[in-house]
Amino acid sequence: MIRIAMIEDDAELAGVLIDYLKNFNIEVDNYEDPYVGLGALSMNEYDLLILDLTLPGIDGLDVCKEVVKSANLPIIISSARSSIVDKVTALKIGADDYLPKPYDPRELEVRIKAILRRYEKQNKQDKEDEQKYIFELNSQKREIKKDGTIIKLTAAEYLILAFFIKKRGYIISREELLTQGSFESEEYNFDSSLAVIINRIRKKIEDDPKNPKYLQTIRGMGYKFSDK
Repeated sequence: MIRIAMIEDDAELAGVLIDYLKNFNIEVDNYEDPYVGLGALSMNEYDLLILDLTLPGIDGLDVCKEVVKSANLPIIISSARSSIVDKVTALKIGADDYLPKPYDPRELEVRIKAILRRYEKQNKQDKEDEQKYIFELNSQKREIKKDGTIIKLTAAEYLILAFFIKKRGYIISREELLTQGSFESEEYNFDSSLAVIINRIRKKIEDDPKNPKYLQTIRGMGYKFSDK
């Protein structure tokens, strides 16, 4: 059974989609209030989120940002807003697909399964790749392990360390870290605190933080992560 969360304040449309998707072994929980929906996402496990943009009390793009920040969950935007700016923004901040209303429910069902296949394939590849390394990244659970033990990280530390793990062996400039879409957040103020956060990461992953083995500074170029 595929379990999906939907944040959609059009109860009639939500009912149609729920009934249709049920025929394909897809169970949908709809939340008309976006704040209730965000709360449900933090307490329950879902395979995917269908998200409207025009919502009461908060714009759907802001909801999308919150979800991307806190969970590795596929997101399909389902919206009557046809502005290219909305589409580009939604995809840039982390949505996986944008389906303009009105649409045939059959198209939604096909896109759901296509996205979930892609995520399953990527997670499987991640798992196979991580078996070769000391550090293991589980994007679905937003966890990082060292030698099988979970490292306790803040949200900012997780974002940076996860990025380094994905870019193993490459030199990453400070500018590249600061311009990553996932890091564009006033909350973390990366421009002024990047070095501080990296030092905190080193204290959590290195045997000797003053002489780092895994996360090294490459003078004049940036940082390099290696754990083979």
